[in-house]
Amino acid sequence: MPSYSEERKQQILNKLLPPSNMSVAEVSRNEGIGLQTLYNWRDKAKQQGRPVPGSKPTSEHWSAEAKFATVLETASLNEAELSEYCRAKGLYVDQVKAWKADALRGFMSSREQELEAKRQRQADHKEIKQLK
Repeated sequence: MPSYSEERKQQILNKLLPPSNMSVAEVSRNEGIGLQTLYNWRDKAKQQGRPVPGSKPTSEHWSAEAKFATVLETASLNEAELSEYCRAKGLYVDQVKAWKADALRGFMSSREQELEAKRQRQADHKEIKQLK
């Protein structure tokens, strides 16, 4: 049974990510690595919190863990670095920013969420009145 270095595993896992978005079967055929081995590598990377795709190919269908891992990876990046990261991963900057906002909303206490919802309802009512 061949042994693969961590760098080689990462190179192969990167083929599953955008912009390549190759399927596990395609990578298996091209690299000569068994399907189960690739699935195991992918699952271990997910458990480590690295953003790797699941069975869904597009980033909109990524798991919450993968999205959160992406938010964590990009937290310290400035705008230019974030743009470069997104190009490399096949993402949109707006997607990552939306995921970050969703994560932050999740950290709000229920009281804060209620207040935010109340403010939004009041703003909506004002807008509706103004439009009528």
